[in-house]
Amino acid sequence: MKSIKFKLRDLKFDKNGLIPAIIQDYKNNQVLMVAYMNLESLRRTLKSGKTCFWSRSRKEYWVKGLTSGHFQFVKSISYDCDMDALLIKARQVGAACHTGNRSCFYRNIK
Repeated sequence: MKSIKFKLRDLKFDKNGLIPAIIQDYKNNQVLMVAYMNLESLRRTLKSGKTCFWSRSRKEYWVKGLTSGHFQFVKSISYDCDMDALLIKARQVGAACHTGNRSCFYRNIK
């Protein structure tokens, strides 16, 4: 079987150059949050080892924890079969949600 060399540009970013990133606790698999990355924020994440995202509302890069101290230290990054979503397993320091909750998924519909 021939091995295929992966390139970041092989990922399928949307028309705005973004790809959703699901952040999951690397120990217990709890989904912590969902945010968006572009190619540059993904590169910054890979280089620093901390999650960096693109803010769609503020139109700027943001490193999770830079202001709150609640950093996410990346343990692994995977992509899905369609190459249009990322799964980042991270060590979360403090709360992942801006509300102070550990996870952004703390409310139930049913």
